[in-house]
Amino acid sequence: MTECPRPQGWAPMDSPGYGSTARRHATHAPIAIPHTLTETSAPRFLPGAYPASADMSVHGGHASMGERIIVGGRVLDEDGRPVRGAMLEIWQANAAGRYHHIRDQHDAPLDPHFAGTARVFADDDGSWQITTIRPGAYPWGNHPKAWRPMHIHFGLMGHGFAQRLVTQMYFPGDPLLPLDPVFNAIPDAAARELLVAKFDLDHAVENWALGYRFDIVLRGRGATPMEDGHAH
Repeated sequence: MTECPRPQGWAPMDSPGYGSTARRHATHAPIAIPHTLTETSAPRFLPGAYPASADMSVHGGHASMGERIIVGGRVLDEDGRPVRGAMLEIWQANAAGRYHHIRDQHDAPLDPHFAGTARVFADDDGSWQITTIRPGAYPWGNHPKAWRPMHIHFGLMGHGFAQRLVTQMYFPGDPLLPLDPVFNAIPDAAARELLVAKFDLDHAVENWALGYRFDIVLRGRGATPMEDGHAH
């Protein structure tokens, strides 16, 4: 099989200890299919028409359960220039470690006041921000006593539907990080650290929420590692 080169810092297609890579990784060479207008185009978003921030900590007029946090950062290219208008889709588990999704049957409570999803657009200097709830860890069955560390998923949309990148943000000091096959599938330790948010009081609000910073770099040596479709 001939594989396309993997960007520096990305996890390999097959990662020992990460069961989903073996079950879902294609074993034959990819077949090139010409792109049509459907894949090469996307909705046109007018500057300023969509917000650069979202509040996930309130749903249906009620506050969500859990520790409120503010996460913000910038979307940048390899030269540190802002990627204006980048669309970010965010999804995560609730404070108990359960997703608001029919396939998540984890024996943990659902919060009726937490949907766990948001969409924001980077502003002129690439900045974005969400207010949310610190997600809980959850079991995932990859190996005995396997628990995913706390994390938030990010999907970035480019100028076409085929231009979508997905990554995960982790929290500093999480004791599950050294044990997590998904996080450790990235071979380079410095690249893994790019997925760990920085505690940031500049994003905090007095007596209300702690803050974290998570910048997303799309290309180059300092690019944020992205993932394939098998990630949890």
